[in-house]
Amino acid sequence: MTPPPETPSPVVELADGRAARRGLRLFLKRDDLVHPELPGNKWRKLRHNIGPARDHGTLLTFGGAYSNHIRAVASAGRVYGFATIGVIRGEEHLPLNATLAHARRMGMRLAYMDRATYRRKHEPDVVGALRERWGDFHLLPEGGSNAPAVRGCAELGAEVPGFDVVCVPCGTGGTLAGLAAGLAPRQRAVGFSVLKGGFMTGEVERLQRETYGGRRGDWSVEDGFHFGGYARSTPELEAFAADFAGRHGIVLDRIYTAKMMFGVLALAGRGAFPEGARVLAVITG
Repeated sequence: MTPPPETPSPVVELADGRAARRGLRLFLKRDDLVHPELPGNKWRKLRHNIGPARDHGTLLTFGGAYSNHIRAVASAGRVYGFATIGVIRGEEHLPLNATLAHARRMGMRLAYMDRATYRRKHEPDVVGALRERWGDFHLLPEGGSNAPAVRGCAELGAEVPGFDVVCVPCGTGGTLAGLAAGLAPRQRAVGFSVLKGGFMTGEVERLQRETYGGRRGDWSVEDGFHFGGYARSTPELEAFAADFAGRHGIVLDRIYTAKMMFGVLALAGRGAFPEGARVLAVITG
């Protein structure tokens, strides 16, 4: 039997001279250790979507062929007893890659959507066609960020008292939207966008409006550490991640957490955090 997710996740302090030279104490929150199949923000986003999914009997969501969100939703359906449908961007390619093969093993039904239609996936006519094909379902956006997901991520804020700045990577904005709302007064959240385009602040604001009716908490988005965009990398980022693993024995994924940690240490070097600050970076999994 699959064990339930374990929260709160552990916090460890890093001995890193790049932060210490600026008078900072740097910590990691290991949300990646919450659950082997539902790590970190995947569990936090899904937690309050599980009830509606079970009420409807089915959860339908969207993602690319290598989406960790698709993988996590499929696992959640198996663990918590609801059917799952994954609408995958682009054409089917066989044999299935490891992500989609896992999703199918977990019982997820896979459907494919051409890229032009996929860009309109939340428009009423597209959703209506999906309902005609699949029947009743709980609709979860790509990446899992909706109002229930934001409320789940707000619970993260209660787990991090005593830190001055809490940092997270941002793909859809839901984790930052919730975290910032859940922090105590005088705590600040910083999100590091892994997508280029400079639109993440607007997405976080939109999610907070949908969830709370307006902006909540003290937060900001850093748009300068995307390294070319989603799932893109550079030799500089690769070298940083390899060095970080050598220093601390922790492997950072190149899509999210390596970009965040690069940004955290770059901001530390610029004096962006006050001397003596306790800075926490969330390894979201």
